[in-house]
Amino acid sequence: MTLRPFLLALAISAALAGCNRAAPDAAPQAPAAAAAPQAAEGKAAQLNALYAEYWEAYLKLNPVQATFQGDHRYDDQLPDFGSKAFREEQHEFTTQWLERVKAIGSDGLQGQDLLSYEIFVRNGEMALTAEMFPGWMLPVNQMGSIASYAVMLGSGTSAQPFKTVKDYDNWLARGRRLPVLIDTEIANMREGIAAGVVQPRVVMEKVLPQLDAIITAKPEDSQFWGPIANLPADFSAEDKARLTEAYRGMIADAVMPALKKERDFIANEYLAKTRDTVGLAALPDGEAWYTFNARTTTTTDKTPAEIHQIGLDEVARIHGEIRKVMTEVKFEGSLQDFFKFMQTDKRFQFKSEDALLAHYRSLEAKIEANVPKLFSLTPKAGFEIRPTEAFRAKSAAGGEYQSPSEDGSRPGVFYVNTYDLPTRKTWDAEDLFLHEAIPGHHFQLALQQELTDLPAFRRFGGETAFIEGWGLYSEGLGKDLGVYTDPYSYFGRLQGELWRAVRLVVDTGLHSKGWTRQQVLDYMFANSSVSEPDAVAEAERYIAWPGQALAYKIGELKIKELRARAEEKLGDKFDIREFHAEVLKDGSVPLDVLEQKIDRWIASKQG
Repeated sequence: MTLRPFLLALAISAALAGCNRAAPDAAPQAPAAAAAPQAAEGKAAQLNALYAEYWEAYLKLNPVQATFQGDHRYDDQLPDFGSKAFREEQHEFTTQWLERVKAIGSDGLQGQDLLSYEIFVRNGEMALTAEMFPGWMLPVNQMGSIASYAVMLGSGTSAQPFKTVKDYDNWLARGRRLPVLIDTEIANMREGIAAGVVQPRVVMEKVLPQLDAIITAKPEDSQFWGPIANLPADFSAEDKARLTEAYRGMIADAVMPALKKERDFIANEYLAKTRDTVGLAALPDGEAWYTFNARTTTTTDKTPAEIHQIGLDEVARIHGEIRKVMTEVKFEGSLQDFFKFMQTDKRFQFKSEDALLAHYRSLEAKIEANVPKLFSLTPKAGFEIRPTEAFRAKSAAGGEYQSPSEDGSRPGVFYVNTYDLPTRKTWDAEDLFLHEAIPGHHFQLALQQELTDLPAFRRFGGETAFIEGWGLYSEGLGKDLGVYTDPYSYFGRLQGELWRAVRLVVDTGLHSKGWTRQQVLDYMFANSSVSEPDAVAEAERYIAWPGQALAYKIGELKIKELRARAEEKLGDKFDIREFHAEVLKDGSVPLDVLEQKIDRWIASKQG
């Protein structure tokens, strides 16, 4: 999965270029026809200028987004994102920019220009529709909150830079703002209590130990002390002394009291008002809310019921593939017996955290050597592997990816979860690496940022179904990339695919069919080889993020469908490297747009 909140075919670009070349010859006979592409070019230029202006305004409104993409002009700013005033400002911002773009219109646009227009309008309209649902009343869960993101930024290990004295002063300004944002979170949760829009109890019970891990009696013991513990040697003695005292005061007098206040509110007031139900449908207008979430995350019109059935069908199919592995390794017993064997046999355990990390790092060279067989288009940015931070590891996924900064100062990061080491299996490493790093999220997201000819909102935005669908599709490329060389590691690939199919069943079960948390866990244990810590963390992730988990399998199935279509229609003309380049070369897009793009590419290859 990715830690951080686009297209048309090559044939279209080529055709447009051809029309432009032909225009001078056509002009004497048909001056009106010549005027049309010229007008379209002028409109496209006008829109691109508007998109650039929009993005500058967007970053100013959302300075943390700027920080994460490597733009450090606003590193000292931290708006009160949850406040009513900010939500109103955001609404006006979206409405005004939509009106400006729609006023120019799409008539005559082609290729990337038409695509950019359609995506911009679609995203803006979806953002306005989302305002119907009071997500702001649910600002805290175990997957994210102001506190958890503040630690990521303020510990000195993430996107917030700590290289210069100004960098340190920037975080001082942001850190001192944290009490305001936390007060707003508390106020919003109180409004949620009054409106009957509250989190499930099981979610909030996981937040308390996270806060306890962040709150410390002494600033020096805090994770926010990291930048002071690692002050650059070239800072003057005066600056070191000043910053040390300033950070001590910020942590002791601002950050820790705010975190304690939120912790006490959740423990003493909010928990008593949480709900025993876990599905979104239990909330006011919850069924419509979940249907909207499903439409947003999959970029399709599939209903929760349709998605549920797709999940059941995929689970049955993949079970059949796993039974083939059982036959290959001469395993005697049921599918559930095999799952238990894969989870409990000690041959599949890492001896230490260092051994686990070393194994993941060894995969990089092995896979990189085979990349040219499948890819002609690869990113310039590098990536590195880090263990998931201890304070959030218990509730975090097994692996996560964070995109590199735009300026190249920070590489992409593949976070590997080493919590509860015996549950992290050797057979799970290869598919996880392929998904999160190469050729999964790192290839797709880093390449997208490097598409400097695209508007910035496309380079730094994205569709979850495309992004996660590509990650899951990438897991299926393992044999061609030199991994899955034994049946047990190939089982890891099948288990990874099965897990995403299970998600379709249980996410829709939770939020549209009234399933309980225990029903979800029982289904997981009966149908997949999942450890108890992973099952619990994943079930509670789906509870906290309704619909997000639907994107993976729906996106993967679409990419696989399009590849099969291209192979069938092109025959000997099919080149897997060209297909992958075509999928990736224009960034993330809605799945229907991806289909149009690939169909036009196929047509261009047949001609």
